[in-house]
Amino acid sequence: MTDTASTPNAVQAPSPQSLQGRVALITGGSRGLGAAIAQVLGESGMRVALADLELQRAQDCAAMLGEQDIEAIALPLNVSDAAQCQRAVDATVDKFGRIDALVNNAAVDVTAPLAELSVEDWLRVLHTNLSGPFLMTKYATAQMAKQSGGGHVVNVASTASKRAWPNASAYHATKWGLLGLSHALHAELRDQGIRVGAVVAGGMKTPFLLDRFPGIDETKLQDPINVACAVRFMLQQPEGTVIPELTVLPMQETSWP
Repeated sequence: MTDTASTPNAVQAPSPQSLQGRVALITGGSRGLGAAIAQVLGESGMRVALADLELQRAQDCAAMLGEQDIEAIALPLNVSDAAQCQRAVDATVDKFGRIDALVNNAAVDVTAPLAELSVEDWLRVLHTNLSGPFLMTKYATAQMAKQSGGGHVVNVASTASKRAWPNASAYHATKWGLLGLSHALHAELRDQGIRVGAVVAGGMKTPFLLDRFPGIDETKLQDPINVACAVRFMLQQPEGTVIPELTVLPMQETSWP
């Protein structure tokens, strides 16, 4: 038997990039997928900043992580407010010294037909789901560009960025836009050592769906921890490699081709 590991031409697969001691800023980090991402990244050794419109909920989540020896802080954040976005970035850097990963997770949806969709609701969805990631990425990558090691931006998209269903025009418009923004910034920022990727996530067992659709079939949904693990996988890619887009679906999501 030949020991291929000892032959001159053997290729050793690179180990996943260590996340120990790195810093992640997660928007919408107080519950659902955001909290799952904080949990998974924290367990991998990252220090996490949970930025959320609901500060008390973010503080409670940070306290729970602290009980597991995960270093976490809570920050108030309305992603549609440029000044608050800048302050969240500044507060993270003030606490941890840097930002290695930004996860644009915060999102809202208004389920209504076009005739009933108010202009105010359209703008709220647009500002949260698309302008918010733009603002957070603008300010976070300014920090990443001047620190050693660059950084990584992960945008949480949705299967709504790839297909469409009725009564969700604002959500579709923003998620399609977010996926396009993500790919554009991947091309633009890679020369600065900043990796940008999007996770196209299928339905999850989170309040985002469960609170709005109480009759939804949970057997057709996936655990948000699974999607959080996909985010971690993107961040662990070896230097010189980036995943611009990764789709993570429930096995039984029958509406997907």
